[in-house]
Amino acid sequence: MEIRVLRYFLAVAREGNITAAANFLHLTQPTLSRQIKDLETELGTQLLVRKSHNVTLTPEGMRFRKRAEEIISMVDKTEAEFTSAENTISGDIYIGGGETRAMLEVAEIIRELRDSYPDIHFHLYSGNASDVTERLDKGLLDFGILIQPADISRYNYINPREKDVWGVIMPKSSPLARKERIKKEDLLDLPLICSRQAISPHQTGNEFSDWFATDFEKLNIVTTFNLVYNAALMVDAGIGYAITLDHLTDTSEDSRLCFRPLEPKLESGLNIIWKKYQVFSPAAELFLNRISEHFSIN
Repeated sequence: MEIRVLRYFLAVAREGNITAAANFLHLTQPTLSRQIKDLETELGTQLLVRKSHNVTLTPEGMRFRKRAEEIISMVDKTEAEFTSAENTISGDIYIGGGETRAMLEVAEIIRELRDSYPDIHFHLYSGNASDVTERLDKGLLDFGILIQPADISRYNYINPREKDVWGVIMPKSSPLARKERIKKEDLLDLPLICSRQAISPHQTGNEFSDWFATDFEKLNIVTTFNLVYNAALMVDAGIGYAITLDHLTDTSEDSRLCFRPLEPKLESGLNIIWKKYQVFSPAAELFLNRISEHFSIN
């Protein structure tokens, strides 16, 4: 299986049309069709459903598309590391993480690094702990930023001192908004919107469920989310109350939403992680040194 053919397949999947993909790739339509047919033969499965004016992916084709994208991403990342100038630190750094205020400090480090090394480029991926660690394990990310609790036993890590504060996002018109802090008794009969990671039954040492103790099973969780932006839209639409971290969505004076912290106070620490025995590019090694220095001082 050649990398070139994987790129051909991804072009067809993206364009949804053999002729359009051939034009994009500067190939003839018969040549591209033959390459895709040979790929299907090699894999022993049909990847495309061919219609008169377009093509769609079979279930096997959708699964193969995901794998092909991961392979191409890894190839491009590897090539970029080895084609940078010998005496110049350049290249790409891939960072994945959940939504957290710690990204403000990481952003400051990125800005300082870019000022000195403008040929270093950063790529950010948003996801929960399982999403990030999966991509880290596959080599698609260099670093992950995880909100505790998370299993970090397989990784090297730094623990930033800053902690995120849990609370509830709600409409300012809600009677609950008149309270300065929210207790668990206030939430038991309300429709709740919760982070999928926070309520995962497979999460060990889950501070979120521990905070509710025996009342956790009584919660009326109507929606789960990965990104707080989407959760805030659900709150604004009147679907429920979002239990999330502070400073991640607009709760300013002009917003229709507000944030109230939990009582007793619930905080989550953070981990910046990378694979053990990871061989970094010069750019990623430099970034690791900078974040190690920054978080050891602060």
